[in-house]
Amino acid sequence: MHIRPLTQNFHVSGQLKPSDIAKVAEAGYAAVICMRPDGEGWGQPKFSAIEEAAKASNLPAYYLPVGGGVPMEQAKKLRSLLKETEGPILAFCASGARCAGLYQMAQQIGG
Repeated sequence: MHIRPLTQNFHVSGQLKPSDIAKVAEAGYAAVICMRPDGEGWGQPKFSAIEEAAKASNLPAYYLPVGGGVPMEQAKKLRSLLKETEGPILAFCASGARCAGLYQMAQQIGG
């Protein structure tokens, strides 16, 4: 798990495993966001497994899959989550790049 802060309250990472989620909760994150579509890569855990581990750790988990591009609808949802969540958020995809791109888009849209 390689976590990179984009801001004080928004950090990104590559793929997380269900076994990583307890550590994420212990680190003080307020929520985790999966931006990787289920079935994108071999050996990738399904979001349902991440969500189950998050529930066991009392950590909200959100599924905002971003495929080939960075859709505006997902950016709007991310913007809402950022406004509603107090504390740091950890978003993950395959490398963290899509999470960073969607975050930038969410910052530029109105609402």
